[in-house]
Amino acid sequence: AADDNYSIAQVYLAKCYNDGYGIEENKNLAFNLYQKAAENGSIIGQFYLGYCYEFNIGTEKNENKFIEWYQKATNNKNTIAKLYLANCYKLGKGIKKDELKAFEYYKELAEIKIADAQYQLGDCFYYGIGTKSDKNQALYWYENAINNGNIIAKHILEQKYNKIIDIKKTKTLYYFQKAAENGNKFALCNLGNCYKNGEGIEQNKRKAFKLYQKSAEQGHINAQFELGYCYDRGVGTIINKTKAFELYKIAAEKGDKSAQNNLGVLYENGEVTERDLEKAIKWYNKAAENGREIPQYNLGRCYQSGIGVIKDEVKAFEYYKRSAEKEYLDAQFQLGYCYDKGIGTKKDLEKSIYWYKKAAENRYDEAQYYLGECYELGVGVDKDESKAFELYKKSAEDGLIVAKFALGYCYVNGIGTEINKRIGFELYDEAAGKDGNIQNNFGENNVEITNELDKVNYWYHKAAENDNKFALYKLGEIYELGKGVYFNETRALEFYKKSADQ
Repeated sequence: AADDNYSIAQVYLAKCYNDGYGIEENKNLAFNLYQKAAENGSIIGQFYLGYCYEFNIGTEKNENKFIEWYQKATNNKNTIAKLYLANCYKLGKGIKKDELKAFEYYKELAEIKIADAQYQLGDCFYYGIGTKSDKNQALYWYENAINNGNIIAKHILEQKYNKIIDIKKTKTLYYFQKAAENGNKFALCNLGNCYKNGEGIEQNKRKAFKLYQKSAEQGHINAQFELGYCYDRGVGTIINKTKAFELYKIAAEKGDKSAQNNLGVLYENGEVTERDLEKAIKWYNKAAENGREIPQYNLGRCYQSGIGVIKDEVKAFEYYKRSAEKEYLDAQFQLGYCYDKGIGTKKDLEKSIYWYKKAAENRYDEAQYYLGECYELGVGVDKDESKAFELYKKSAEDGLIVAKFALGYCYVNGIGTEINKRIGFELYDEAAGKDGNIQNNFGENNVEITNELDKVNYWYHKAAENDNKFALYKLGEIYELGKGVYFNETRALEFYKKSADQ
């Protein structure tokens, strides 16, 4: 049918080639088929062709082509294309930034109950994007997004409003309670979710655990996973990894994707059972079959580091990309890092900054740190030491050790803030888990410092002295070798340059 220019068949075949579903993955063939489908008038084909152009799937970079195809699909009433076009207007990606137009598109889609648009509209009202800031309107649209299945909005509500919102579940809760009283396994599990998350009722994790137990005894697959999770993380009960493993295994063999992923984690870490990387990869693959973002991220990790598979940075990059596009924070940071360092793909600082920003907006500490570094050194963005300082500050507040050293260095040297050596030294010591002054911590002659963090702390303090070129050189060496801090060639080079300039 695809050979006969039947457009819908071309789209489905393209998806198979793109995802490697039932056939060997071939991005170039996928692109060609989407192109044929679009040319044959397929509206969804027009969207997918735009998507390929935007994310360079089977084609080389082309700044404006994706806008052209998103616009065509939008003109033909395709809601997904309209959502992606709105995102482009919001970010100024491939088209002149127009927050008002982005807001209008999100509003049109939100009113026809497109959950992702409702979430984005909530963000527009919350941050004042294309409209006046209105926290009540933001709350209204976040709630609507949750009711229509958007998980991210639920997290945003908890984060921005500092509470789990009752999403109009009073009636639903009543029916769950009535059905649970009669021993209905589905109601028992759903009521357990309400108690676990405090949705429509006061949070009570012990009650949630008991309800999951009753439902799981009747063989309900979701309850078996939830009960396993309770044992795994100590939710409403004492941690028992053995029971968690047993329950995950039961639910995983019945096809529960979350259980399959978590079972893979236990096999990878050798918790409860003997470490078995082959089984870990097997379960990650099963969990990722339906496009789940967390197992896709885990597969990315494994391919990047060669855990249970032959190391393949290109595959790692592809898995991170798929996961990041589904809004998984860890993957968004890793994708930014891949673009930054050229891991599995060409270096692309513009895309690196884009993904670092996405993750940093949700307080992902490592993304905040690396984005701060970009602003401090002017890498991929205009140099802005004040922004760098603020990002380091947020990351340090979230506990990232390397950010505490960077923030301390800003205070000591007046980068993006006024010089305050006392605060800077305190941050150095805090990062190394020390208290008191440098003399107390190390002594005067630095006879031998065995702890790597102590060494980092020591050389940061020495770098504050007048004759500091050797200390700066040592800091460069520390970052180049990744001793006590992240391996970071950019930071290492910066310290080497400063040392050479002394």
